[in-house]
Amino acid sequence: MNASPPDSAAVIAPPPLLYLAALGIGFILQFVFPESIVTAAVSLRSIGLLLMAISAVIARWAFVTMRRIGTSASPREQSNALAIRGPFRFSRNPIYVAMTGLYLGIACVSNSWWPLFLLLPLLAIMQWGVVLREERYLAKQFGAAYLSYKSATRRWL
Repeated sequence: MNASPPDSAAVIAPPPLLYLAALGIGFILQFVFPESIVTAAVSLRSIGLLLMAISAVIARWAFVTMRRIGTSASPREQSNALAIRGPFRFSRNPIYVAMTGLYLGIACVSNSWWPLFLLLPLLAIMQWGVVLREERYLAKQFGAAYLSYKSATRRWL
């Protein structure tokens, strides 16, 4: 039997697709059953824009970090190196943290309750269908180096 690590994390779906699907369903529900988060949305929109901007910076930083070490950000591709610098010092999943911030920002800017309602199921799917699979894959791919990193760095924030 071959003991080599798998070629990818075998996630259930590409994470951006999961976030877009939840957001799309949330907007359809918002259209059918309109529910605003607040009545005066000016400050909520400002918070949303700030969340989106911060999330974009974190995502860009993470992608640049991964490109510099020569590995892919896609969980469907083989990881060639373990990212432990840049935003990966603070979170093992800074891209997913950024996607979550962007999702929250969009929900705030649109003042839509339904995307917020769908965030918890989305995060549960991300946890069990993506993150835990990636963690098993990375443990097989990088062994003790990943386990050491995992014990020293938070999963999310």
